[in-house]
Amino acid sequence: MVEYRGAALDRVLEALADPTRRAILERLARGDARVTNLAQPFELSLNAVSKHLRVLERAGLMRRTVRGREHHCALRAEPMRDAAQWIERYRAFWEGRLDALEQYLRRGAQAPRKRRKP
Repeated sequence: MVEYRGAALDRVLEALADPTRRAILERLARGDARVTNLAQPFELSLNAVSKHLRVLERAGLMRRTVRGREHHCALRAEPMRDAAQWIERYRAFWEGRLDALEQYLRRGAQAPRKRRKP
């Protein structure tokens, strides 16, 4: 059974997996923007950019407000905190493993080597 938090993390990681969506988030980190401004640097149709924005909205990474005919987008970085914490647990795990490997290799390099008889 998938718990809600796990599903939310899945949506965040899915959203972050795409370079176009990451670029959109980087732009929104500098401030709110209209959809047309977000679409400008990409060689994509406005419809394609809107699909990316919906993925970001579903993941909770962005909110959209409509003012008249204009859609304004703002970054919501809070969901990235859970993803960062999840990744951090595995970073700590692998650092521990790599530190142990380093110690093992250093001990092996310092151990006297037996000479082979010809």
